[in-house]
Amino acid sequence: MSENRYLVIEGVIGAGKTSLCRLLSERLSAQLVLEEVEENPFLKDFYKDRARYAFQTQMHFLFSRYQQQRDLKQTNLFNDKLVADYLFQKDRIFASLNLVDRELAMYERLVTWLELDVVKPDIVVYLQAHPDTLMERIAKRNRPFERDMEKDYIARLNDAYNHYFFHYTDTPLLVVNTNMIDFVNQPDDYEDLVRRILSHRQGTTYYTPIEKGRST
Repeated sequence: MSENRYLVIEGVIGAGKTSLCRLLSERLSAQLVLEEVEENPFLKDFYKDRARYAFQTQMHFLFSRYQQQRDLKQTNLFNDKLVADYLFQKDRIFASLNLVDRELAMYERLVTWLELDVVKPDIVVYLQAHPDTLMERIAKRNRPFERDMEKDYIARLNDAYNHYFFHYTDTPLLVVNTNMIDFVNQPDDYEDLVRRILSHRQGTTYYTPIEKGRST
């Protein structure tokens, strides 16, 4: 089977997707594509008042992600490798969670059209974690715009992600339980995870390590 050349790493805020993307990009000599999060001027206000700023925040993310995806279409995936820290279609997860009926209806009409112009990855890696673990990681990295984030929101977002990827069939999917591994600081964890990612070619596989450095 062909090589996985376009890899997408997904997960809830704090799952470690950007850290893993950076490591994989270096390992594979791949182009790194990172979501433009901090550039969203509505994000800090959104975490303080989600109802008021949800639509502005969502629209900014949607068009930012779409612009990046249009640029990716110029990449020659026969010769180049890509590692991205978001899946364009996951935008729907946030929209369904944060937008009210009329906003969501407008969003759906727009995103359905935009998705037609998006390149599918060869594999999606979904990094799972318990909400408590996510909150610990968010607190540890201490980003200013995330300091007002509520655990209840992360828990609901986590549930929405799990539901979405439980039904996901568009590409090969590797679901990774990250509660008991540390691929940033533990070389054995990282090496086994890389092996799993590069060898996965079809369907959905769940990877749940029994202990650090050990795989099932």
